[in-house]
Amino acid sequence: MTKIAILGAAGQIAQLVEPMLLKKTDVDMVLYLRHPNKLHQVDESREEIVKGDASNFNELKAALAGVDLVYANLAGSNIEDQAKTVVKAMDATGIKRLIWVSSLGIYDEVPGKFGEWNKNILGSYLTTYRAAADKITESDLDYTIIRPAWLTNKDEVSYEKTVGAQTPFKGTEVSRLSVADYIVNIIENLEEDLKANIGLDKPGTDGDKPAWY
Repeated sequence: MTKIAILGAAGQIAQLVEPMLLKKTDVDMVLYLRHPNKLHQVDESREEIVKGDASNFNELKAALAGVDLVYANLAGSNIEDQAKTVVKAMDATGIKRLIWVSSLGIYDEVPGKFGEWNKNILGSYLTTYRAAADKITESDLDYTIIRPAWLTNKDEVSYEKTVGAQTPFKGTEVSRLSVADYIVNIIENLEEDLKANIGLDKPGTDGDKPAWY
């Protein structure tokens, strides 16, 4: 049986992934987060809540004991420090497989007017998330970095991939449910998109900015 640590387990995408894993797989989960009160429903037979900060090495290392893979759904201005700590804690515990959710645009890979709009809106956010992603790609971990387009709450699973940090990004938006579906697919097929940098968007959403913005 596989055991997964979900870092930032109260994130919107993470809270879609968790019930999908309960339904589709037999994995156990360590739900690691700073504010456990933000979790809505927990299956205590398969989900263990651990309160902690992803930038705290000792807390994170303890939480990763017995874990087979890590899915990181982290955010914040200290995302680079969190990335460093995740790599260090995974190395210390011998865990190799990491799924890391980042952002579109961190490699200046979004073309045209949408790319300019994206840079203007996200600004320094892109710099810090790029620095965090670099910590992952420079490590010896078996990572999948996910760069979603602008996120929606649409109740749909519809996405396409662009593979590679320098491959021009497609589309402007993607549903959180689509990103969750992709993450669950990776967890079920751990050899897929290994050491890969993946952009995710909904087909047919090209434009100067997301249609809903």
